[in-house]
Amino acid sequence: MHTGFHARSSSADAQAPVRRPQLSDARVDLTRAVIVRNEYGEQQETHIPAERPLTLYLDKREIVTLMTVGAAPELLALGYLRNQRLVRDIGDIASVQVDWDVEACSITSRSGFADLEQRVEAPRVVTTGCGQGTVYGSLMDEVRGAELDPHTRISQSELYALLDAMRTHDSIYKTAGSVHGCALFEGSRLLMFTEDVGRHNAVDAIAGWMWLHGVDGAGKVFYTTGRLTSEMVIKCALMGVAILVSRSGVTQMGYDIAAQLGIALFARCTNRHFLLYTAPERFGAEPVPRVAPDRT
Repeated sequence: MHTGFHARSSSADAQAPVRRPQLSDARVDLTRAVIVRNEYGEQQETHIPAERPLTLYLDKREIVTLMTVGAAPELLALGYLRNQRLVRDIGDIASVQVDWDVEACSITSRSGFADLEQRVEAPRVVTTGCGQGTVYGSLMDEVRGAELDPHTRISQSELYALLDAMRTHDSIYKTAGSVHGCALFEGSRLLMFTEDVGRHNAVDAIAGWMWLHGVDGAGKVFYTTGRLTSEMVIKCALMGVAILVSRSGVTQMGYDIAAQLGIALFARCTNRHFLLYTAPERFGAEPVPRVAPDRT
C-alpha cells in the first residue's frame, strides 16, 4: 500500500535489517449508500462510513475488540500492539492476518511471548479517544432487551426549537473548543447538558443523571455534537431514549442498530438543515418549502 511517505535508511538499518511481519491485504467497503429524508420532506441518497468490530488475537489469545472503518486493519493492529506496549519489537511478529468474514485479526509471533498473560492482564487506562469500542461485546448482548417507548415522537418544529436551544446554550466549546457536548431534552425543553473531551464520557454522564434522578427515556430526545456510532446508539437504547440528534454524522453500525430497534437518527443538523436516517414513524414532518431562486 502506497502511503506517500518515504523513509531514509540509516547505516544501522543497512547492517541489521528489520524482519517485517507478513501482512494480509484485507479489503472491505468503507462506505454504504442509504436513503434519508431532508428538511424539505424529500428522500435522497447519502453515504455513511462503515463501522465494524475487529477482534485482535495475539498467538490465539484474545486481546481487544476495536471498532474501525476497516481502511487499514493490519496497520491498526500493529499500532495498537505498539501503543499498548504489548509487543516491543516488530521483528517479534511473524504475521498479521485479517479475515473480515469472522471480523478477526490473527497476530502470530515468531517464537512466542513468555510473559504474554502478564502483558494482557496488566491494568490499562481507557482513554477518551473515539476510535476504540471498549464495551461493544457486553452491550450488544444487553441491547436486545432494551425497552423503548413506541409513542415517543418529535415534530419538525420541536426539532428546530431543540437545535436553536443548543445553538444559544453557553458551553465550553464556544470558549475553548476541543470538547463534545451532549444534552437530554423532553420535546424542546432542555433537561440536562454536559461536556467532556470524549462524547462517550458525556453520554455516560447523561445516563448517570437520569439514573440519579429516576428519569426514564420515554418521550426524551438525546442530542450530541459527536457522531452517532454503534456505542452511542446502544447506550441511548439502554437509557430508553428512542430519538437521537447529532450535529455530526452516522456510522454504518449505528444506522443498522437504530433501524433494528426503531430508533430515530437525525444527523447533519445545522440551522434548518437535517437528515433523518431511520424510524420516520417517530417524526412529525412539517416540510420547509423550497424557495425558487430569484432570476431577476
